[in-house]
Amino acid sequence: MLIAGFPAGAWGTNCYLVAPAAGEECVIIDPGHQAAPGVEEAIRKHRLKPVAVVLTHGHIDHVASVVPVCGAHDVPAWIHPEDRFMMSDPEKGIGRTIGMPLMGELTVGEPDDVKELSDGTRLRLAGLELTVAHAPGHTRGSVTFGLPEAADIPPVMFSGDLLFAGSIGRTDFPGGSMDDMLASLARVCLPLDDSTVVLSGHGPQTTIGRERATNPYLRQVAAGPGADADAPRRGM
Repeated sequence: MLIAGFPAGAWGTNCYLVAPAAGEECVIIDPGHQAAPGVEEAIRKHRLKPVAVVLTHGHIDHVASVVPVCGAHDVPAWIHPEDRFMMSDPEKGIGRTIGMPLMGELTVGEPDDVKELSDGTRLRLAGLELTVAHAPGHTRGSVTFGLPEAADIPPVMFSGDLLFAGSIGRTDFPGGSMDDMLASLARVCLPLDDSTVVLSGHGPQTTIGRERATNPYLRQVAAGPGADADAPRRGM
């Protein structure tokens, strides 16, 4: 398995390219602000052929390069229907003006081919099987992508802005909800094996076992009703 990741743009959003091995087809996850050059560099370095872009949610820091990346490789983008509007109207997704200097660097809109994700879907792309879990809380249409354990890697979850090392995504943007976030953590994250590697939308990788033991929010939902957490939240 090949997973190549890098932080991109003003928000340091992690973009990932996933393939069975170098020299094969790949899936691109969350090509955000100024991610296109890094995507092309990884494609050249690993001799990859993109077949799709998949998006954990619709915030501009995760989708800003979708149009140029999809256009350059003639591939579709997959997104949950509740977040699709943000590709064309990014400011509506965060409830404030992004700023003219930054907006001047963005290609706002949808790529030519957009496909919609749903909970429990198994996407068979590039010789991979990605399991989609709807995980609202950061946005209404947030999802995670799971990869099963393989011979050379443990199971992997691409968590977007649901779960970070030591924290979780913000819930104060339009469509955000702390109640939904905690429910998603309980439903999507708690059942996973401790060995599951978490590759999040921002920051370093972690594991479910580490977060189960140390993340105050995951500890809160594991403890059940009445527990509380007091820790900062991350993401754009």
